[in-house]
Amino acid sequence: MNRFLGHVTNKIDAKGRVSVPAHFRSIIQTAGHTELYALRSLHLPALDAGGPELLTRFDKRLDSEDPFAETSDDMSFYLHADGGFLKLDGDGRITVTDFMREHTGISSDVTFAGANTHFQMWHPDKFEAHRAKVRQRLAEKRRQENVHAGNS
Repeated sequence: MNRFLGHVTNKIDAKGRVSVPAHFRSIIQTAGHTELYALRSLHLPALDAGGPELLTRFDKRLDSEDPFAETSDDMSFYLHADGGFLKLDGDGRITVTDFMREHTGISSDVTFAGANTHFQMWHPDKFEAHRAKVRQRLAEKRRQENVHAGNS
């Protein structure tokens, strides 16, 4: 299975490292990657992370933009100046950097959350709050669809 699924919270060790969950690590290592591309989410207090193909996917989208348009400049800045690579050590750990902490508020623990083709890194409390909001929105949407369909 090559999808990032589920969520795991791991402690940051005394040297500022955190273990990428085994299932996520397996996907990364099977693809032959030794580093991850990470990008600060535009709309969430989380980092999106994955193998270099994540950056390649975003770069392909950027290639379809007019290179002289402001949107192209903004996207390039976002992808290349506001993202970075995280090195995996031999034990499958990454160092939690200021780049990660500033955007997410991560301090002593990191919640890794699957997002199919990539994963996210969250402060555990912010992850739980977001998860509750998502579940609430989806439950409300389902309720509304049932009302409109006459299945109240």
